Amino acid sequence: MDILIAPEVEQALKEMRPVVALESTIISHGLPYPDNISAARQIEQAVRENGSVPATIAVLNGRVLVGLDDAQLDMLASSKEVMKVSRNDLPIAVVRKLHAATTVATTMLIAEKAGIHFFATGGIGGVHRMGYKTFDISADLTEMSRTSVCVVSAGAKAILDLPSTLEYLETMGVPVIGYGTLEFPAFYSRTSGLKLSLSSDDPGEIARFCKSKWTMGLDGGVLIANPIPEESEVPSSTMNHWIEEALEAAEREGIRGKEITPFLLARINAKSHGTSILANISLVLNNARLASQTAVAYSRIPV
Repeated sequence: MDILIAPEVEQALKEMRPVVALESTIISHGLPYPDNISAARQIEQAVRENGSVPATIAVLNGRVLVGLDDAQLDMLASSKEVMKVSRNDLPIAVVRKLHAATTVATTMLIAEKAGIHFFATGGIGGVHRMGYKTFDISADLTEMSRTSVCVVSAGAKAILDLPSTLEYLETMGVPVIGYGTLEFPAFYSRTSGLKLSLSSDDPGEIARFCKSKWTMGLDGGVLIANPIPEESEVPSSTMNHWIEEALEAAEREGIRGKEITPFLLARINAKSHGTSILANISLVLNNARLASQTAVAYSRIPV
């Protein structure tokens, strides 16, 4: 894959300094303009303030970019013609010279090829509700089973079937480590009622875990489940009510596939009168900080 790495990111990688990958779907499809460009810059700043170099990943004019400048970020945030690409359709964006935002799966794939081990996002995709009938399962899960990148997220998106998502991750051999918790967070909410077997409150220990896993030849990702800050949490009872209403609307309107997640998030935002957007930004910033701290700790482990 032909990847264009920004000079700052390339220099950091050559010097073995910590770098954190950031996805671009949240910019083009997750938040409205101008909230998205403001959030993108805040997230990059959070990575910097905690000691790492940010590397936002996207496709612009068919070029796979690792690290965006201000003008490129603004183009991604303001353009109405941005694809949302995963592993299967990334080549289309390249061949047709399109703008494309990368999902969790695609960001992981490109980050690993660029030599980046840590990645901060909001929430991963997973098994959709009724997934046992529809087989609607995010490519994020299979990517984590084969791509050696540590993903820091606030669990999986609350619109998903969380128990099935956790079961799938276990089946695929992906370790899930709760940061300061033994309960899987539910994106907007700190708790889900789903217990985890692994927990750590030390970024250094998490870094050593990743190093040990990959040194042992155990390829594949690590998922760090980092609960949303308490002050930004939306109670799960309230959120579940909004989600059920949004799911019913999606069923009525025949929304499927890649379109369902942005549709549901937009409906939930409308119901929450903007509260969900603020929560989304808060949790991504929280994940960016932790990913940066863990990347710094990883860079300090003797080779």
